[in-house]
Amino acid sequence: MIEEIPIFRIEVWSSQCDGNGNHWIKLAHQHGITSLTNCHTARLFFIKGDLSLEAVHHLSAQLLIDPVIETFTVSPTASIQPTLPADHMIEVTLLPGVTDPAAENLVRAAKLMNPALTAQAVTGQLFLLEGSLTSQELHLLAHRVFSNPVIQRAEIDQPITPSFMLGDQREGAAEVIHLCEADANTLLQLSEARCLALDLAEMRAIQAYFQREERDPTDVEIEMLAQTWSEHCGHKTFKARVTYWGPLPGTAPDSPPVEQQIDGLFATYIRRATEQQMKPWIRSVFVDNAGIIAFDECWDLAFKVETHNHPSAIEPFGGANTGIGGVVRDILGVSARPIANTDILCFGPPDLPETDVPKGSLHPRRIAAGVVHGVEDYGNKMGIPTVNGAVLYHRDYTANPLVFCGCLGLLPHNSHPNRIQPGDLIILIGGGTGRDGLHGATFSSKEMDQSTSETSGSAVQIGHPINEKQVQEVIVRARDERLYSAITDCGAGGLSSAVGEMSRGMGARVHLESVPLKYPGLRPWEIWLSEAQERMVLAVSPAHWPQLETICAGQNVEAVCIGEFEATGRLRLFYQDNCVADISLDFLHDGIPKRHLEAVWTPPVAAAVSDLPDQPDLTSSLLALLAHPNISSKEAIIRRYDHEVQGGTIVKPLVGVDNHGPADAAVLIPQNTIGPSTTYRQQWPTGVALSAGICPAYTEFDPYAMAWAAID
Repeated sequence: MIEEIPIFRIEVWSSQCDGNGNHWIKLAHQHGITSLTNCHTARLFFIKGDLSLEAVHHLSAQLLIDPVIETFTVSPTASIQPTLPADHMIEVTLLPGVTDPAAENLVRAAKLMNPALTAQAVTGQLFLLEGSLTSQELHLLAHRVFSNPVIQRAEIDQPITPSFMLGDQREGAAEVIHLCEADANTLLQLSEARCLALDLAEMRAIQAYFQREERDPTDVEIEMLAQTWSEHCGHKTFKARVTYWGPLPGTAPDSPPVEQQIDGLFATYIRRATEQQMKPWIRSVFVDNAGIIAFDECWDLAFKVETHNHPSAIEPFGGANTGIGGVVRDILGVSARPIANTDILCFGPPDLPETDVPKGSLHPRRIAAGVVHGVEDYGNKMGIPTVNGAVLYHRDYTANPLVFCGCLGLLPHNSHPNRIQPGDLIILIGGGTGRDGLHGATFSSKEMDQSTSETSGSAVQIGHPINEKQVQEVIVRARDERLYSAITDCGAGGLSSAVGEMSRGMGARVHLESVPLKYPGLRPWEIWLSEAQERMVLAVSPAHWPQLETICAGQNVEAVCIGEFEATGRLRLFYQDNCVADISLDFLHDGIPKRHLEAVWTPPVAAAVSDLPDQPDLTSSLLALLAHPNISSKEAIIRRYDHEVQGGTIVKPLVGVDNHGPADAAVLIPQNTIGPSTTYRQQWPTGVALSAGICPAYTEFDPYAMAWAAID
């Protein structure tokens, strides 16, 4: 008989006034649940491991509480009785496989106390409720207020059972997809069933390739192609050939229409304009994780912005959290140290009635609160100042917000290498790999509907900023010691995207069993495409690998060799001794059929403007304008972001005598660039200004003029 591993439940309570409880009461009342009169909260921890009750008690006292303001209780889960110390109780934990940074840190700290310990942890929340609550109100509290079913589960009036990850019997096996003989309907059904987001022409191109290879593809190959060809990664709409019929851009809407062939919006209007100018201060553009421009004679600036709208719509905190984390990783991916964050956020009306919220969507107020918390959590914990941004509200952002994240980085001139050689090792550093964000790239490429949160919940990730901070320190030191020949991040598509892009024009051989996992049971395609955050891939000469490994160990960052680059022109993946993917890199990156789109300009219909009354009440009109969420102060949000950390912020987000007025731009003087050794400097140090422009309401009248106005 196999002895069960014990599970312990730890409750951490505030011994002072419970401010969190008041916060949840306010949210409940906003949802119309006014019968909730009192709420007490506790943090829950579950530890599974071969530990005694005394050992868990000692661990809790050392790691989980502030003894001045908190108390705790420990008990084996087997002894928990469903008795209610209040009118009602709701408990919430994360779903299996969702990143749990607090649990990961708990296990890591526990292992420092006892290196021989093997344990798992899960965190959660406990809510004790008082009031005459109906079953319908309890269900609404559990699943709409206290938790998000996309990433969490809840129990009402009974203790929750923690979910620890178990192994999968299919571990290590690659599934063969019978594609070569499939008809059109079968191809489309396969794309839909696997969340590939590929159209019929793309599925037929894949089918034709494997017919030439004289074999059916594996699930690893199909998933890798879908990720590489996704709208999110491949920008198919921007690259499509467009037949346009209408007035030329910049002319009046009633100008004579003309037919125009546009060979890619990106190539025609963005790349060409930049390349025609090609100013001398442009260091790198369109070829890497972020653009790089000159700062002064010794330093360069890297900048990257990216939207994270779909993930933020279904899980606001995680979507914004990993949106910031993603652009920070992109800055690290060009060997720069992050020095500032920016965020432009657009939501639906905060006072929207619950009945007007689209089915399957979160209330704009819930989305806004989660997004702001996600931005705050990542930037503050990494020590990156959030110095610039915007917050706007408009009805068209109700179901799908705009979460536009940006990061500014600083790097020494000519310090970012990109010269992979055959025989270079493929080194993976950072956090473990789990089922986080699977199909995130294809999910972000699909149209959202009311079922999105149910069918694409696995695409949501939760960030771990402390891990990324440690990775940052490794990269900056490895850069200065020139230990790697190329670097990129594991963003959308995970290792598939990172190694796939790095090996382009070269080739690579990867051993998936070498990838560190958060928990057992992942199949090869899941390991390859997981979007688990805080991971970077480096190309490292075998001679430099021991030194890099030592640096990683000093920062407590896991680092492993998962393969090597080779001059084969193919990407070959193995799990143990089994080849689970073998695909031409030319087809992977250039085999996608080019889309042909038709576009017609339809001038927007101007909204009717109501006449002013003969004697308008200007006082009430002024007060109404000042109370509008797009005009009223955003200080409550701005103050949650640390804009002083790193000591380089000269012009702050709020300025004026009492620091109440929004600044036109933030100005920074990076501390790394100031010092007695910089003898080339004149009287004043060099600074960088960071600003943003946005006017979505203008789009209803003229999108072209709106873009001009935003830039101006």
